[in-house]
Amino acid sequence: MRLTNPIAVLVSVFLVFPSARAENWPCWRGPRGDGTSVETGIPTEWNGSSGKNIAWKTEVPGTGHASPVVWGDRIFLVTCREDREDRCLLSLDRLTGKLLWEKVVVHAPLERKHRLNSYASSTPATDGESVFVTFLDRDQMLVAAYDFDGNQRWLVRPGEFHSVHGYCSSVLLFEDLAIINGDHDGDSYLVALEKKTGRTVWKTPRENKTRSYCAPIIREIGGRTQMILSGSLCVASYEPRTGKRHWILDGPTEQFVASPVYNGQLVFITAGFPEFHILAIRPDGQDNVTKSHVVWRTEQGCSYVPSPILSTDGKYFLLTSDKGVGSCFEAASGERYWMERLGPHYSASPVLAEGLVHFTSDDGVTKIVRPGKTLDVAASNELGENCYASPAVSQGQIFMRGEKHLWAIGKR
Repeated sequence: MRLTNPIAVLVSVFLVFPSARAENWPCWRGPRGDGTSVETGIPTEWNGSSGKNIAWKTEVPGTGHASPVVWGDRIFLVTCREDREDRCLLSLDRLTGKLLWEKVVVHAPLERKHRLNSYASSTPATDGESVFVTFLDRDQMLVAAYDFDGNQRWLVRPGEFHSVHGYCSSVLLFEDLAIINGDHDGDSYLVALEKKTGRTVWKTPRENKTRSYCAPIIREIGGRTQMILSGSLCVASYEPRTGKRHWILDGPTEQFVASPVYNGQLVFITAGFPEFHILAIRPDGQDNVTKSHVVWRTEQGCSYVPSPILSTDGKYFLLTSDKGVGSCFEAASGERYWMERLGPHYSASPVLAEGLVHFTSDDGVTKIVRPGKTLDVAASNELGENCYASPAVSQGQIFMRGEKHLWAIGKR
């Protein structure tokens, strides 16, 4: 069929030859699960109060700390309508911020939680066909899948979940599986569900039975597909297709929230509670590697909730503690180049775009830092609203969930 409409021609070209610059942000910490974007032209200056570089902002019904996810011209977000005790999935138009639909996933009593947690903290995930969400339904983990029109495809409760700190377990997609971390104060587990049906494909027990909230990363390392996470008194690697464990490292502490990162040589974790540690681990082991595979370790400047990040070349390892102290290390050796206060308190995890690290504090101020041997703050931007959710970077814009609004930063 001949296309005579010039707009249609442009759309067809974009579909056949997608821009190398544009990326979807389909899950927690983006397409690679580590907070990095390969896009260019990402804004580095904005101000929420004046409207500088703000494409739009839209009020978000309810509350929640989960990050937005983006696929094409759709944004998906979860929230809790606390007055109704409803946990909901929202779909918004990426171009305008208009709310397209809202679906109640579960109606249940509000669970007990930590004051810094929310009732909608688990970031959803999408593969472009379905959106996968998870909440706590009383004492049960609940996972559901919806199509882009808001129709529920399935809903399952794959296991119990108990924690005085509440719930947060972001969905990880791999091949035909949706994987969820069920570390809790009981018979803990990792579970993989079939994306099309919700059927449990595998369920692996976690022997230490301790609450944690870490989302895994999946990488090809040493000829093995490795799903690596910290939590439940250990750091461990699993085969994501079967749930079989490759290796385990005991400790180094009890509870974990921050996700690991990997620079092609070492896996880096930061934790936690009650003791604080940063570890660099060689991921080529088998069975228990506690005494053999820790390359370097420190107990200063660690973070519990915010995940760390690596520079584009993998040479610098950066993070900020919950209490606002930022650090930059040489990744290979653990030499700390600087440790400086960046802000008052941090819950959100940083993102990296065009070589710059964006650290967003709870009061909505984003310090943009250039990785290096000295602290170099390239910009400081105020949202004008508290912000506890991690940003999403997609198609030239940054999407930030504030306490009351979702913001699109960048060109319209």
